[in-house]
Amino acid sequence: MTHSEKSAASASVPADTARGYRPGYEVAAERVLEYIVRAGLQPGDRLPTEKDLAEEVQMSRTVVREAVKILSALGRLSVQKGRGIYVAEPEQSSWQQSLANFLPADLRQVDELFEFRRHLETTTANLASQRATPTQVKAVREAAQQSARAAEQGDIDAFTFADEAFHTGIAAAAANMFFASTVDAMRRLQRQVTTIGLAGIAGGSLQVAAEQHEAIAEAIAAGEPGRAEALMAEHIDMTAQQFQQEIWRRVVPGDETRP
Repeated sequence: MTHSEKSAASASVPADTARGYRPGYEVAAERVLEYIVRAGLQPGDRLPTEKDLAEEVQMSRTVVREAVKILSALGRLSVQKGRGIYVAEPEQSSWQQSLANFLPADLRQVDELFEFRRHLETTTANLASQRATPTQVKAVREAAQQSARAAEQGDIDAFTFADEAFHTGIAAAAANMFFASTVDAMRRLQRQVTTIGLAGIAGGSLQVAAEQHEAIAEAIAAGEPGRAEALMAEHIDMTAQQFQQEIWRRVVPGDETRP
């Protein structure tokens, strides 16, 4: 059974049957969160009244009231006396703080970024080679081909666009929302390095990077997790070295001895 088939099978089994007995307030809390997603509510948005919310999730007001208390304690909802129930504004986590404090011209932090990217994206390449749908494989291949055409033309902007599509496409194909969102966050930081820490991508490496893209895309299409992972590691390592060299030249002009 494929990953998608397992997910579909799991989704088709009622919660109480799949997991055994669950208290009503747990089920209600889950349904409230599902309602928030389904309704497209964002932090700060107001939910229906307790009575209407109970109708939305098809459970009693008493159980929904308990669920709201739990979700409020967990920081997912904000209950404001006399005003109503709101989707809570997320507290800034240490993860968010580290992103806010990132210095794109600091070589040590750039090293840490690529060290993290290596572990992250080798895993997404591995998973993508096992889980990618035909449509996702096609999208990754097309992004790799677009990067190759941009490299041939020396078009840095077009290459950057294709590079973004390639890496985020693989993350999406890994079929794990946490990997996908984290890859997106790391790409945003790398964009800061390119824009602020560097004058642009070193054109001499575009052709090699594009060739690596195409090799990774083919490994994913062939369903070869180990090969896809190894090729991605090589690709990230080369990109990291390129960025390190360019930042070092900017920090210490004329010094060709590092890194």
